[in-house]
Amino acid sequence: MTVIGSAGCRARRTSRTGRGVLFGARWLACAVSLVLAAGAQAQTPSAPPSPGMPPHPPHPAHPADPSLLGADPIGAKLFPPELIMKHQQELGIDDRQRDAILKEIERAHSQLFPLQWQMSAAAEQLSKALEAPKLDEGKVLAQADQVMALERDIKRAHLSLLIRLRNVLSDAQRAKLAELRAK
Repeated sequence: MTVIGSAGCRARRTSRTGRGVLFGARWLACAVSLVLAAGAQAQTPSAPPSPGMPPHPPHPAHPADPSLLGADPIGAKLFPPELIMKHQQELGIDDRQRDAILKEIERAHSQLFPLQWQMSAAAEQLSKALEAPKLDEGKVLAQADQVMALERDIKRAHLSLLIRLRNVLSDAQRAKLAELRAK
């Protein structure tokens, strides 16, 4: 087995034919990040700016917009199933809610597994297209579009699950979960 990529950007190939290749949404993000980082490095000036040009103002240490600090304003209003399961007794989850939560998780899994298989196959095809000595830009971009469309479908299915789980909970349970998550 070979490991392709760097820390945080790994894909495993279990055979020479590419069967069993596992690519995640991180693969494409890492590839883009590497290209952007290389471009930024190449554009770094080796000499200081000319005396006639004013220097760039420093970035503020704490931006006024909290969303720029890495906070997730959408995720803060939703609760992953693991958090609900971990605190089900504290939340007072009743049998009806437990059954509804399990039904929604099973429903999401039935949507997600086929999408993940499709995305893995599409990412494998993208990887193969990138192995050519001279890249066909149209072909590579079309394949990347397919991977990104599947990533969007997966994210939509996850968001849909989180919305349905949130709707099963009472106002008091949502407030308690927000408090528990903050700890």
